[in-house]
Amino acid sequence: MKNEPFYITTPIYYVNDVPHLGTAYCTIAADVLARFERLLGREVRFLTGTDEHGEKIQEAANKKGLSAQAFTDEISQQFKTTWLKLGITFDDFIRTTEERHKEVVQHYIQKALQKGDIYLGEYEGWYCVPDETFWTQAQLVDEKCPTCGRDVKKIKEENYFFKISRYTEKLLQHIDANPGFILPESKKNEVVSFLKEGVRDISVSRTSFTWGVPFPQTDQTKSQHVMYVWFDALINYISALSPLKSSEMVNKFWGTESQPRAVHLIGKDILRFHAVYWPCLLMSLELPLPKRIFAHGWWTIEGKKMSKSLGNTIEPLSFTQQYGQDAFRLFLFREFPMGHDGDFSLKNFKERVNADLANNLGNLLNRSSGLLIKHLEGAIQPPTGSDPLLTPVTDAVIAAHEYLYAAGSLNDLPMERFEFHECLQKIFPILTALNKFVDSKAPWTLAKDPTKKIELQFVLHSVLEGLRIASLMLWPFIPATSDELLKRLGQIGATECLNGKSELTELTKWGKGRPAQLIQGQPLFMRLE
Repeated sequence: MKNEPFYITTPIYYVNDVPHLGTAYCTIAADVLARFERLLGREVRFLTGTDEHGEKIQEAANKKGLSAQAFTDEISQQFKTTWLKLGITFDDFIRTTEERHKEVVQHYIQKALQKGDIYLGEYEGWYCVPDETFWTQAQLVDEKCPTCGRDVKKIKEENYFFKISRYTEKLLQHIDANPGFILPESKKNEVVSFLKEGVRDISVSRTSFTWGVPFPQTDQTKSQHVMYVWFDALINYISALSPLKSSEMVNKFWGTESQPRAVHLIGKDILRFHAVYWPCLLMSLELPLPKRIFAHGWWTIEGKKMSKSLGNTIEPLSFTQQYGQDAFRLFLFREFPMGHDGDFSLKNFKERVNADLANNLGNLLNRSSGLLIKHLEGAIQPPTGSDPLLTPVTDAVIAAHEYLYAAGSLNDLPMERFEFHECLQKIFPILTALNKFVDSKAPWTLAKDPTKKIELQFVLHSVLEGLRIASLMLWPFIPATSDELLKRLGQIGATECLNGKSELTELTKWGKGRPAQLIQGQPLFMRLE
């Protein structure tokens, strides 16, 4: 499995808004997985970007007195800058206004036209501009959009339609044969129910506005069409691999029918587009389906829905500048499983940082390293010997190792199913057990008795060994903190794993630390009041 390519994507974010907690959550989650896969020695490609076409973008640009292109240039750059400042390790950032994307969209739509899977018709019904979504009368809730609750408008226009009904039965068979294709399970069930109800053919072009990828002109059209924004946007996952230039990137990172590689991480509000429309389009284009589509939950703030009017949105950059990137990253995945909705409370955030990072991790390092410097001249050795009181620590290491790396099989790991919360629940017991071990052994008391020096050495070296292992396991979540801690301990860190010089699954076993000299430093985390 080592060196096997791995392709992780976020949604491309719509440029009607700037980066916020929800988009940061998704992007950081993808970054956590990308870092984890790189540590395992895999060749990772991590894609994010911006979705820049559609009616509401044209309207937003008009309100600002800007051209649509100037408007999207400005917002897209904000996303890219924010992700870079947040330490997101993306490999490619795609914009749907780029020529490399538009060429691929037109190529694939032309292919579907030639195949007879796209036909000209007329749409009459309800349309939600903010969600860029068509609805039937029966789907409306109180005459409003069932998703966002906003007003819809009735439109009648010439559209091209995609014969999605040709592929829904085949998609149901694929979902049934591949249990991990859509996760979590509740979202898979939603998709299956939707498909079994019967899916109408859907629009793939619009004529009421011009800001979009031009639709291939045919003899049938009465007016100029542009691509419906969702079909334009979905194709980004492959257009970023430059399929018209070479098949090499597509074969390597998109994979094959028997060995799919693409993992799409999305918000639950766009599940239908990714888990129904996108797979059916791929079937029409005779392209393999992605390996996995994972829909994460939504955040509320202090129990309320995020809203600009309420003033309760969280701006990721300013928040991390105040409280730190790693504290922010850890909280996002420590509080609740990714498939669930969660609430962002500043009180809970501070309590979590104090408990997990300031106390469980930072204070453990501080009191152990202080004793090591004072009584053992800062010399670190791999622990030798045994002690019944250490057993809960070594058991916690073994349990975390087996869970994270599936006892060495490296096949569809919990991290790849976005079980981040569960993984952290396996790692932090190592630190909890270490703190209990220190309290039980009381090394500050051992240090007062010259005859207890060997026991003192065993205790301190055991604590630092546990910290070393926990730091490596936590690196995808809190990379800066882990790097600093491993540097102070003089131990092999993420860099060696990323360069292929060390095996993560071996390094995270007990007793694999190396002799070193402790480096002193400032506290890793200060308690938040």
